[in-house]
Amino acid sequence: MCSEANTVLMSRIRPSELDDRLESGTDDDPFVLDIRPSSAYRTAAIETSHNVPVYDDLRQGDEDALRDRLDEIPTDRDVVVVCKMGVVAKRATSLLGEEGYDAQTLLGGMSGWTGYQNDSLSYKLRSLRWRFL
Repeated sequence: MCSEANTVLMSRIRPSELDDRLESGTDDDPFVLDIRPSSAYRTAAIETSHNVPVYDDLRQGDEDALRDRLDEIPTDRDVVVVCKMGVVAKRATSLLGEEGYDAQTLLGGMSGWTGYQNDSLSYKLRSLRWRFL
């Protein structure tokens, strides 16, 4: 887990950076937490990700839905939070930071990941914008 001074720092990771970390094949691979509904997760997901479907709850402001499931998230690994577009994942990342986790939001969410995997033009344009974030 991260130190007290960094617990509420919002952190983001680009799909290409996550891919590099996952391909390294080390014990230091991040825990990819997909918060989307189970049906969306079953349709498309990042390999090795784990589904904790609290997206709808968080979107409605119910942070307890995620707090109630913290036992499913390891405390000894970095956590990368994934949702559809990255917006609700920011809430989860913030909450995890408050709870002492070293958490990051996947920029663009699953949409960004899919665009990266497909090398789409929209991903390339978004990626240019992210360089200035």
